[in-house]
Formats: sequence, structure tokens, C-alpha cells
Amino acid sequence: MYAPLQLRRMPRRKPEPIPEILPQYTSFKLEIRPSKIHRWGVYAAEAIPARRRIMEYTGERISRVETRRRSEEQGRMIYLFTLDPYWTLDGAVGGSGAQYINHCCDPNIRTVIQKGHILYYSRRPIRKGEELTVDYHFAKDIDQVPCKCGAATCRGTINLK
Repeated sequence: MYAPLQLRRMPRRKPEPIPEILPQYTSFKLEIRPSKIHRWGVYAAEAIPARRRIMEYTGERISRVETRRRSEEQGRMIYLFTLDPYWTLDGAVGGSGAQYINHCCDPNIRTVIQKGHILYYSRRPIRKGEELTVDYHFAKDIDQVPCKCGAATCRGTINLK
């Protein structure tokens, strides 16, 4: 007589959340799709004129100590945006979808920090279907992060030179 076959169950990986845009934080129709730059990207679902507010970057407000802890814990996939010398927003917790905007050395949007809010504005007209990009301005003195933006003026790194 044969003994019954014992199946080992592999632990289930927690599925990655499906990226989404929260419309209450946007001024235009936007969508998230796979990006040639990195993983996911935010795309204009309609034409966006120059110098217009596009969306707000939201997330959990955390201290600098917590920022250091989370950046070490999260490894390479970080959605932390420095608001001021005391606070950081963690887009992975309560993010508006702006955390999926990729870096580019020749971006089509710019960041404005105003009264405790991180806002993205168009630098030029943006065509329907175009990926939104911003210069992350990573500091010179931290680990160099390679850039894959493909811009003619690419620095080769997300860090400032």
C-alpha cells in the first residue's frame, strides 16, 4: 500500500496593489500604465496646457527618523518625498497616484511645495498619451541611482551633478 502524497504549501506572496489615480487630487484625466522608464508611469488621458496644476502628491506625513527607517526597510522601491526639513510624505501609504510619476532629466512637469502641499505643474503643453515626468533632484552625496529616462540631455543618474 502506498502512503498518501504530502503536498507542501508554499507561503503566498502578498499581491502588489493595483496602481490607481485618486481623481480628487487631479485637475486632468490621468491614467497609470506600464512605463518604458520604470515599472509604472502616469500618462495624460487628455491634453494638458502649459503652466497648469496637474495633481497633488499625497501620502502619510512622517518624521525624518521614520523616513530613514522606511527608506532602509523599503529598499529600492521608495515613494518618499521630502516636504521640508522635518517632514516627508510616504506615497506608499495614502498616495494619490503621483508616486508613480517617473524621473526624467528633461521633465514635462515641475514640483511646487506650497503651504505643506506638494503640487505638480506642467512646464509645457503635454499631449494626450504622453508620460508625465519630473526631475527627482536626488542629492549628489547619496548613492548614485542610474537614470533610464532616455532624454537627449540625460545626466546618466537621477542624482544632481
